[in-house]
Amino acid sequence: MSGTSNLYITKTDLAADYRAIRDESARICALLHTDDYQIQSIVETSPPKWHIAHVSWFFEAFVLPEFHSAYHPFRPEFAYLFNSYYETVGSMHPRPARGMLSRPTVEEVYRYRAHVDEHMLELIERVEEARWPEFAYRVTLGLNHEQQHQELLLMDIKHNLSVNPTRPAYSDSLQVSEPASVPMVWIDRPGGIMDIGHAGDGFAYDNETPRHQVLVRDHRLASRPVSNGEYLAFIEDDGYARPELWLSDGWSLLKREGWQQPLYWEQRDGVWLQFTLGGMRTLNPDEPVCHVSFYEADAYARWAGKRLPSEAELELMLAQQPVAGNFLDHTRLQPQPGEGQWYGDVWEWSASPYAPYPGFKPLAGSMGEYNGKFMCNQMVLRGGCCLTPPGHLRASYRNFFYPHDRWPVTGVRLAEDA
Repeated sequence: MSGTSNLYITKTDLAADYRAIRDESARICALLHTDDYQIQSIVETSPPKWHIAHVSWFFEAFVLPEFHSAYHPFRPEFAYLFNSYYETVGSMHPRPARGMLSRPTVEEVYRYRAHVDEHMLELIERVEEARWPEFAYRVTLGLNHEQQHQELLLMDIKHNLSVNPTRPAYSDSLQVSEPASVPMVWIDRPGGIMDIGHAGDGFAYDNETPRHQVLVRDHRLASRPVSNGEYLAFIEDDGYARPELWLSDGWSLLKREGWQQPLYWEQRDGVWLQFTLGGMRTLNPDEPVCHVSFYEADAYARWAGKRLPSEAELELMLAQQPVAGNFLDHTRLQPQPGEGQWYGDVWEWSASPYAPYPGFKPLAGSMGEYNGKFMCNQMVLRGGCCLTPPGHLRASYRNFFYPHDRWPVTGVRLAEDA
């Protein structure tokens, strides 16, 4: 078996999960107009049409040929158009040019999805029992992959709409949060030799394994993420003009790009506004600050006299919390004021580089490219965000982005040594 988890699921439950997750992707796109599917605003994002096709290609590349001997691809050339980065599978269309693909049309991409769905649901019913464990793991991996793209899809839609001077909303009916100031308090956390990483039954990505021991010092964690109002104090104290607060690469990037505030913030007539999936809104000072890079998070922490937590410190706290929070199913699509917020609202930057755990082994074959080859020059984030599908996370879940990335829903939680 190529999976890393002890996963047991019935055919009925796997088929139900497959339908629900695939339907959720279509629901996210239901508010889009045809022209919205085509846009790629920056190289880091992808057009919605590409996302919708790519997650179907994943099943066509890694499940259907392996377990369905009579399967024929919908269109063989889609393997080139919608492969993301799997070099061992074949060549691919350049990522920066995904927005140049006017064909296939949106209609044809949805026919492609229907074709894959028909064959996948048929295969779930008839796959031979001896191969069920491996098959169930691959399908579950594909469904978790699609959930990752549901989050990315909304992040990309937001950036795509933000570059339009009219700042159109993805949805005009999203609820606006009310100010609700919550004091930040400090939670004492014990040190010692601790175990982190995935353990037990259930799905996990290979990068969450193996479970291993780490040394953690006594420390304190902030009881909630940094708010917009707190981050605004950093801006007003010339935080973006003080090189002593910034890592060298971050300072160079700030000067080159002209950063003066988080992504999507604007000041008009002395009033701070923020672009959201609900359009332009007055900045709520009590919402968690979001769309900040690792460099900005680190500079803020240094300005505040604190530091960013390690991923081990975050995981150990997450493991003691229920996996509940402001996720995609809350339909706010925006971080909310609150306390705790260990899961949901904003992905929290850690101070830990994205690197393999001791004894890490990637998945066998081409699926080994999923995570392992990105373990360089990126930073780990924990906890999920307001666009993360419910049921997708666990305490050991490791997300990762480059330190300059700001288009994801990323925020800041502070830590300090005890």
